[in-house]
Amino acid sequence: MKKILLMAALIATSITQQLFAQDVKPSPLTPLLTSYYSVKNALVASSSQDAAASSAEFGKLLSAVNMKSLPAADMNVFMSLQEKLALDARHIAESKDIAHQREHFADLSANFFKLAKAVKLTGQAVYYDYCPMKKSYWLSTEAPIKNPYYGSQMLTCGKVSETLNK
Repeated sequence: MKKILLMAALIATSITQQLFAQDVKPSPLTPLLTSYYSVKNALVASSSQDAAASSAEFGKLLSAVNMKSLPAADMNVFMSLQEKLALDARHIAESKDIAHQREHFADLSANFFKLAKAVKLTGQAVYYDYCPMKKSYWLSTEAPIKNPYYGSQMLTCGKVSETLNK
């Protein structure tokens, strides 16, 4: 049941983002951004089970990307990061330890930011947030901080470091 709800939320978020994107043709990589946000949100909620499920979905989407549908420049960037993203998503998906998941989320976020910076994934703002306690970054759909590295322990710890698509 959770998987069905997670998938429905993922699809709804993806459709909503695409409908409200301004002057941006959706990239075949856009569903990865939506899926990334699901992983982040699960870690904000300190749910290792949801983080694992969301990461498994991210991994499936990652391996299902049709390379032929990508412009050459986007394909080159994606190919250079695909294995790194897959490795971290797999580690998060296979772990039930929230601390271990958060360690790999830091790497996933750093690599995903490289992709988001090089490929226009959405017409909406993408916030690149920084946690000074963890010395790590993450991407978010909104400016108010919701820290995935500490969840409710330090939910608002951090700052917006950079904003894409603004």
